[in-house]
Amino acid sequence: MKSLLSKALIIKINLVFLVCLLVAYAAFLHWQLSSVYSTSPVRCTLCQCHHKVEEEEEESILVNKTKAILKKTVRHKKPSFVKEIIMGRGMKIGMVNMEGEDVTEWRVHGQIITVQFQKVSELLEWNDLFPGQVDEELEEMDGRQTCPEIPMPHFYSYSYIDILVVKLPCKYPQEGWRRDVFRLQVHLVAANLAVKRKKGKNGKMKLIFLSKCRPMMEIFRCKEFKKREGDWWYYEPNMAKLAQKVSLPIGSCKLALSLREKEINVESSTKLTSREAYATVLHSSGTYVCGAITLAQSLLRTGTKRDLILLLDNTISEPKRAALIKAGWKLRFIKRIRNSRAEKNTYNEYNYSKFRLWQLTDYEKIIFIDADIIVLRNIDILFKFPQLSATGNAGSIFNSGVMVIEPSNCTFNMFIQHTKDIVSYNGGDQGFLNEIFVWWHRLPRRVNFFKNFENSNEVSAKNQLFEADPPQLYAIHYLGLKPWVCYRDYDCNWDVGYLRVYASDIAHRTWWKLHDAMDENLQKFCGLSRQRKIELYWSRKKAEEMGLKDEHWRINVTDPRRFT
Repeated sequence: MKSLLSKALIIKINLVFLVCLLVAYAAFLHWQLSSVYSTSPVRCTLCQCHHKVEEEEEESILVNKTKAILKKTVRHKKPSFVKEIIMGRGMKIGMVNMEGEDVTEWRVHGQIITVQFQKVSELLEWNDLFPGQVDEELEEMDGRQTCPEIPMPHFYSYSYIDILVVKLPCKYPQEGWRRDVFRLQVHLVAANLAVKRKKGKNGKMKLIFLSKCRPMMEIFRCKEFKKREGDWWYYEPNMAKLAQKVSLPIGSCKLALSLREKEINVESSTKLTSREAYATVLHSSGTYVCGAITLAQSLLRTGTKRDLILLLDNTISEPKRAALIKAGWKLRFIKRIRNSRAEKNTYNEYNYSKFRLWQLTDYEKIIFIDADIIVLRNIDILFKFPQLSATGNAGSIFNSGVMVIEPSNCTFNMFIQHTKDIVSYNGGDQGFLNEIFVWWHRLPRRVNFFKNFENSNEVSAKNQLFEADPPQLYAIHYLGLKPWVCYRDYDCNWDVGYLRVYASDIAHRTWWKLHDAMDENLQKFCGLSRQRKIELYWSRKKAEEMGLKDEHWRINVTDPRRFT
């Protein structure tokens, strides 16, 4: 009996313990639900609590995304010189291409305005802006627009910006990094915003660039550069100069100058301007003295009143210097600059001396002309164009035989700093300058007309231009062997197989006609050396042995220089 009672007691105790356990578990669950689902003393229904969980999950996702974006945002510390150039608060600060940059530091100075523009298509290439072949005659005849478009902002939305902060793309050291269309687009967006803005609080427009690469000197001139701090560059551009540049075509795809439209304004461009000059350089030897004398005489015959500046060193003898002065040049003596990539005793060895042109800072603008060119018509109008304006050579390359430049010690120093790391495609100054000035303005080829016939279909048309009287060409560039190292009887390029593409007896006669009009005391500096006479003799013999069908080697030479 006692055994049965004790068993019943044990069962009751276990039941009581189980009930207590269930009550405690229910209370625990209630506390957990209250802490998770309740934000106030009011309890939620099951449906309400479910929606609350969804909202909190969405908020959590948004917070995590924001944290991820902030983690990716790059923060470049604001340059210290900002304190000097931004006076007071309330400025309107335009931000160009600054996506992904933390700009909160700039808010202390005023209102941040993000400039919106469509990024240029990746399908648009540099060669589309600077094509190799352009039909200038057709272009000048109907004025057709041949340049592709580069998207720009709606400028009226950003009229009252005081300062521009611009992040410039920089793909250095990738090959061809300078010829990046998007890089050009960002530069042009900034330049146009600066030009088109209305007067702001700071007076002068201030541009601050963020880039590992220097801003394009072709758009923002070296002399407009004020300060640098790390990757920050500060410029105060000349608005008139900048406005002129952005008004020009975006590439060589369209002429910057149509001479047929501008010829009526030649008189106004020929007015004497003391800070403009023509210039050439003698950097190798006395070989080009005759060419320089003839060039000066040709310029003076066009009626120009500008100074004629000749850079030379002491390798030019005293008698030759006197003749150059008599021809019209003002002499400037320089120390030659050696091209470290050129072989010794070659023509290219000292052709980097051309960089000295940028040290002629007593002039605002220079038209450089090679000494193997003669000018047939007045080209003073070229002074109206900015650096760098030139004629096309091939592809996206300009020819440095005739070019408009703007002297600047800053630019010259930059050249010197990069003579060893910039590789010239042709080993000379032309290749070097084309790596610096990738954005240039195309002048008509009649300003620097090449004496070459690589296209046989052009022979007749070109020869007609060479002999036109009055002249239709503005200048002839004598490629190949120069007229003064040939017999005057014919173009000696005919006698050398690989130089025959430069041969033209008609262009040859045009040069000699100008020569014969010079003072006889100047003509004698165009004589033939003993060595050159020997070379001409053997060239004629070789042409005869080859049986060249044009038979220039048969011509009876009457040039008196042959016998002196």
